[in-house]
Parts: sequence; structure tokens; C-alpha cells
Amino acid sequence: MLELRSLTGSISCLLLAAAALAACGQAPEQPADAASRDAAKPVVITLDEAIRRAQQSDPSYAASSAESAVSALDRSIARGSLLPSAVYHNQALYTQPNGLLNQAGQGAAAQPAPRFIANNAVREYASQASINDTLGVAGWAGVRRADAASALAAAQLEVSRRGLVAAVTGMFYGSVAADHKITVAELARKEAADFTKLTGEREQARESAHADVVKAQLVEQQRQRDLEDAKVAAEKARLELGVLLFPDPRTPYTLQAPGDAPPLASREDVEQAAARNNPELKSALAALGVSNADVLSARAAYLPDLGLNVTYGIDAPQIAENGPGKVRNLGYSASVTLDIPVWDWLSTEHKVKQSEIRRDAAQVALSAAQRQLIARLDEAYSEAETARDQLTSLDASVATAEESLKLTKLRYTGGEASVLEVVDAQSAFVLAENAREDGRVRYEAARVDLRTLTGTM
Repeated sequence: MLELRSLTGSISCLLLAAAALAACGQAPEQPADAASRDAAKPVVITLDEAIRRAQQSDPSYAASSAESAVSALDRSIARGSLLPSAVYHNQALYTQPNGLLNQAGQGAAAQPAPRFIANNAVREYASQASINDTLGVAGWAGVRRADAASALAAAQLEVSRRGLVAAVTGMFYGSVAADHKITVAELARKEAADFTKLTGEREQARESAHADVVKAQLVEQQRQRDLEDAKVAAEKARLELGVLLFPDPRTPYTLQAPGDAPPLASREDVEQAAARNNPELKSALAALGVSNADVLSARAAYLPDLGLNVTYGIDAPQIAENGPGKVRNLGYSASVTLDIPVWDWLSTEHKVKQSEIRRDAAQVALSAAQRQLIARLDEAYSEAETARDQLTSLDASVATAEESLKLTKLRYTGGEASVLEVVDAQSAFVLAENAREDGRVRYEAARVDLRTLTGTM
């Protein structure tokens, strides 16, 4: 009996151990299955997310961003050049003696004279801290130019960013419209198939000719081709947008378009915002600032530069605080230099003229940017107004075309309309649906263009 109980207990233990091993073996598979399900689930992309991803992957925007960061560092470097610089200088120098003795070195005793008269002793050691600074208009002009260049790079970065936003927005709504056109094409194909069935039933009932069936079949075949073309167009649009969004453009994703767009601002508000925040205008102003700084920098060559130097340390035949005879080796020296330009064969004058020519060209570019802004602002606002008004008209056209198709099919069923009238009604409905999608893309593109000009994006 005891043996039976022990055998039963052993079997139970083995079964429990096997179950535990099976559970341990299956546990890692659950996260993998969940990860595979998550990987297979399409990523939901909003317009803001699409813009954020595009800013991380677009090479042109990355180059503009890098240039802006480099210009900001140049600004810091230029400002640092106005401050004194410190160098800790260390040197050991040996010069071949000339066989004579002199008293040029430190101490009372004579020492070997160096063969090179420019050197002070046969063995010379230097360990000095040197502080240098140069005061002049050129340094301040360099800081001013660096500030203007940094502002120019920042303005160009903003131009690049808004251009990228406009491009991504157009591609985003274009892909959304392409997906909607697939639905429209599918409805049109189904409508054509139902009409083909209706003409066949009427032919069997001897209420219509076989020509109606043939015409309906031709339309159905065309709708099938339209559906295939719509799928190809949607796939192209998704791949073009996917290039900016994912490392692999074939990554499945779905687009979540925002709701109804807010109404347009008044023309006065738009003009005021454009005057304050237009990126092209800011870029032209910054370019003029760079040109003015170049003129100042070129004219600075006419003025003298004041150089200051303070040196503290050792310059002696020994690396020691005190030399022979308790001579003090550790000491300091200071110098002030003033370099006055006298003659450079008119090079400075020519450089000033070059900078003034570039400045005049920058002023012309600024004036042109202002005129272009006025014209583009009126064009963009008119485009946005027209596209907004047409959206309402396109919605009404879709409703009218849908009602017309319904009534025409009823008239055909009653023998009061021809097959051509039904086909025309079907074509009008498809055209109205596609036109509405194109109208929404047009309105969103106009809004983005207007927001780009006003700097409110």
C-alpha cells in the first residue's frame, strides 16, 4: 500500500513538473505573438505626426537645420574672439655654442655664448602664461556679421520647414483623397454591375433591347478598370508619403485626417501676420543685415588695431624659480602694440566697393521680396476663398448627382428613360464625387499656402 502511494505521488510530481516546464516553454511565446500582432497592425498617422516624422527624415530640412546650428556656433565663436585669450607656453631650446664666453646670461660668472645671436643662452627654458587681446572695429564687425548670418540661417530654416510642411500636407490630403476615390470607384463599379443586372432582367422581360445590356456591360468593364487605376494611384500616393514617414516606405499605415477646417481669417489679420512673420521677408532682411556687416568689416581695415599682451612665468637657462646668485627667474612682461594701416595698394578700398555692391543687390532683393509677398498674399487669399466657397457647391453637386442617378434609374425601370441617360447620370455622379475630393485637397493646399505666407503654421 505504501509502495502504491509512493508511486502515485511520484507520478503526480512528474505531471506537475511537466506542466511547469510546458508553461515555462510557452511563456516567451506570448510576448512574441503580441509583438507580431502589434507589428501587423497599421500605424495611425495624423497630419501633425506626419509633419514630425518628415522633419526627422527629409535631407533638405536636415541640411537647413545643421546650417542653422553651425551659424549659431559661429556667433558664439565670433563673440568669444572679442575676449582675451590665455595660453600656457612651454619650450626648451638648445643652441650650439660659438666657443666664447659672455656675461649675457644670469649670474655673475661668464657662460658659453650661443652661436645664434637671436637666442639668449645655450640652454634656455620657457614656461609662461600669456594673455592676449586685440581691440579693433574688425572684431565688432565680425560679431555683427555672425549675428546677421545666424538670423539668416534661422530664417532659411523656417522657410525650409514651412515648405516641408506644405509639401507633407499636400501629400497627406492627396493620399486621403486617393483612398476616398477608391471607395467612389468601388461604388461606381457596384452601381454599374447592378445596372447590368437590371438591363438583363428587362431584356428577359422583353422590355428593352439587347443593346442596353451591351452598353451596361461596357460601362461596368470601364468602372472595373477605373477601380484598378484608383487603387494604383492610391498606392503611389501612400508610397510617396511613406518615403518621408518610415524607414521602409512599404510599412502599412492609415491616415487620420483632421475634422472640418476652421474658417479663414479676415484679410486685414492675414496681412498683418504676413508683415510680422513671413519667412521669406525675414530671410531677405537677414541677408541685408549680413551685407551691411560685410561693409562695416571691410571699412574696419582703414582703422588701427590695438594689441595687448601680458606674460608671466619663466624664460631662463634653468627651470627654477631662482637662478644662480639668487637671481629671480619668475617674472612678468607686458606690451602694447598699435598697428596703423598706411598703404595696401587700394585693396581695402576695392573690398569696400565689393561689399557695397553686394549690399545694394541685397536691398533690391528685399524690395522684390516685399512686392512678391503683396502679390502672393492676394493670390493665396483669393485661392483660399474660392476653394472654400466651391466646397459647399461641390457637396451640393454630389447630392444633386446622386438624386439624378436615382431618378434616372427609376425612369429607366419605368421605360421613360434610355440607357444613355442612365450612363450619363452614373458618369456625372462619379465626376461629382471625385471633384469633391479634389476640391478638398485644393482647399487644404490653399490654406497651407496662406498660412506659410503669414507665418502662422
